[in-house]
Amino acid sequence: MSQQFGISMILRRGLNCINKSGTLRKFSHSHSHAHLANAEDVQINWLLKKTGERIITRAKVGENVLRLAQRYDIPLEGACEGVAACSTCHCIFENELYDSFEEASEKEEDMLDQAFGLTVTSRLACQLTVEKHFDGTTISLPEATRNFYVDGHVPKPH
Repeated sequence: MSQQFGISMILRRGLNCINKSGTLRKFSHSHSHAHLANAEDVQINWLLKKTGERIITRAKVGENVLRLAQRYDIPLEGACEGVAACSTCHCIFENELYDSFEEASEKEEDMLDQAFGLTVTSRLACQLTVEKHFDGTTISLPEATRNFYVDGHVPKPH
């Protein structure tokens, strides 16, 4: 059961910017690394809450999560094309995986405040890259999105 919030998520989940080893986490960027032919493959499972459909995908370590979804035609919009200017790539992550993420930027937090079905483990897919420990995880898509850009517009990746 997930909790939903409509307030600022700044205090969400505590000091997520610190790794378990006590070091500061590196911040990700939004472009895909799928071109790294020698990168290790991991399995990412997707759950579409609207339909209950489950999709299994293979991802390269270093690949942007939004670009991965687009590569497999997962209905994850990404209206702003991955620059954290909307909330249409909002995903819900398993607790253990979420706890491994670096802290969301203030810009991402602002966009998450606009997301439909926000939970304590919500993040924008455009702001995350696949890591080896993602292997076997399930990423859930909420039942709907809020697109303040243009409803129905689905941009093509560059």
